[in-house]
Amino acid sequence: MTPTVPTPGGPKVVALGGGHGLATTLRAVRAYAGHITAVVSVADDGGSSGRLRKAFGIPAPGDLRRCFGALADDESLLAQAFEHRFDSGELDGHPVGNLLIAGLTAASGDFVAALAETGRLLQACGDVLPATADPVVLLADIATGNTITGQVEVDQTQDIERIRLEPPAPPTPPSVLEAIAAADQIVIGPGSLHTSLLAVLAVPDVNAALRQATAETVFVANLRAVRSTMGWDLGRHLAALAAHEIHPQTVLVDENTPLAHGEVAGSSRVVRRPIARFDVPAHDPVQLAKALADLVG
Repeated sequence: MTPTVPTPGGPKVVALGGGHGLATTLRAVRAYAGHITAVVSVADDGGSSGRLRKAFGIPAPGDLRRCFGALADDESLLAQAFEHRFDSGELDGHPVGNLLIAGLTAASGDFVAALAETGRLLQACGDVLPATADPVVLLADIATGNTITGQVEVDQTQDIERIRLEPPAPPTPPSVLEAIAAADQIVIGPGSLHTSLLAVLAVPDVNAALRQATAETVFVANLRAVRSTMGWDLGRHLAALAAHEIHPQTVLVDENTPLAHGEVAGSSRVVRRPIARFDVPAHDPVQLAKALADLVG
């Protein structure tokens, strides 16, 4: 059974982002952290998450579900069923986890409380929190002066200059801000820059908390470009973060990825380590854990 505290006496780690990248980071962090908090994007408007948002007016549950899967007790039958996705009937396309989160929210009337109960049921070894307590719409300002609306559309867009949210100042759960203030290490990424990372980092309260945090902030660079960052190098990724007032002290990048190249402005130190899997283009949680643990000391 997964212990409640992965490493007693270990550092308090806050990981921010969304999608499969954040889930990989959480699997790495649970190898050395004493307490884990995931701060997760809820801006997704496609697939099951989009359908549940439209039907029930809740923040997108999909990325939260993936984080619970990374932190759950692996021996739990519920954890094993959590990612099961129905493939027929009225539930076609819905994972069990998304439906559970939606049902607990309906029963409690409180999205954050529903997530806490989900974590308890799964015996998760960390807290999974939404970047905003209410639904938000992702907006991207592009070089032409136009604005692209919605995560699905933003994901297909290039020449993005800035990410914003609608409403512009959605409420962030106080527990998110408390976790960032108390953290010993803050990890951003990996993940799609515009639709996973900046969807969290552009939340005003989260952004302000990160700028005031005393913990070292580590940016874990992607292994390859995604659609909205096609042709970008590491320097351009960091410039986009800086444009949103995010300045990580350390950049962790796989030593063999093409994204390791590019001028890095500012005071960020670049640490190159073998953190990629050899068989598929994805980060290796074991190697990533070693690298992140070394950085926190």
